[in-house]
Amino acid sequence: MEIVAFGVQADERPYLEKAFAGRHQVRSLDVFLNRDTAPIARGYEIVSSSVNADLGADVLQALAAGGTKLIAQRSTGFNNIDLEAAADLGMSIGRVSFYSPYAVAEFAWTLALAINRRIVRATNRTRNFDFRLDGLMGRDLRGRTAGVLGTGKIGEAFTRIAHGFGMNLLGWDLAENPRCVELGMEYVPRERLLAEADLITLHLPLVDGTRRIVDAAALAAMKDDAILVNSSRGGLIDTEALVDTLKAGRLTGVGLDVYEEEAKFFFFDKSLDIIDDDTLARLMTFGNVLVTSHQAYFTEDAVGQIVAATVANVEDHLAHRTNENMLVTRGQLPAAAR
Repeated sequence: MEIVAFGVQADERPYLEKAFAGRHQVRSLDVFLNRDTAPIARGYEIVSSSVNADLGADVLQALAAGGTKLIAQRSTGFNNIDLEAAADLGMSIGRVSFYSPYAVAEFAWTLALAINRRIVRATNRTRNFDFRLDGLMGRDLRGRTAGVLGTGKIGEAFTRIAHGFGMNLLGWDLAENPRCVELGMEYVPRERLLAEADLITLHLPLVDGTRRIVDAAALAAMKDDAILVNSSRGGLIDTEALVDTLKAGRLTGVGLDVYEEEAKFFFFDKSLDIIDDDTLARLMTFGNVLVTSHQAYFTEDAVGQIVAATVANVEDHLAHRTNENMLVTRGQLPAAAR
């Protein structure tokens, strides 16, 4: 079986090709799957996509018309996929339901610490042999409060690190995580968490109920010197409201590994282009904002697990089996997803 994989990063490619070696041939492409690139997949029964693929109804129809029966997405999130359209087309959709939560949690902490201790500003200075400390003062995190929105596997991993720093722990989620409670986390209403936390981190899926959960009102409720980190999904934050908040001189800093409109920019070299996204361009002008390109998951461990799960999804599809990663199986969409 020959498989075409879209959006394959250079460092990811050897993992993907090694995992399928002796099983199937993989055609690895660095272009992302969307309506313009979908014709490339004609004749491939199995297509593997990446997190920023556009798998709306029109793209799925083009893939199905070309003979695609399985889409194996190499990510946990699937808000980019029209599952009902896939079911109507008789397709199967698989994802990666789990990979190292430590990869994302540790990166979220990397952003938080870099912001708190002004690491980017400091390294930019010292490269020019400017060794002043002006404007580089941070704060001890011990004794301060971490607010964790979303306490699943990644949120729990973040909480464990916060506990190691000696922070007070506030959490908000639909259900309490008993392992977070054991660490001393207090589950509180979201409004209280926003008002009391010195460090706020987002680890929520992007669904209708969480889209722009950090809006103008949520930002207004935060402390003026709070740190905000998002390593989950860009759509959790109303970015225009965030820009207005920063323009008002509020928040110590913001760390973003994701952005609402990232599909047009992230994973590409845009250094020679005119950036027509005024919101992103404005964000990048703030010295207390650190933006990275959706790399929180990008560790050897996590990528290895993602690739292994993708291989399992392919093998189970070919053997007419299902597994916990399958969102749609041969046109059958779980009732809870409709």
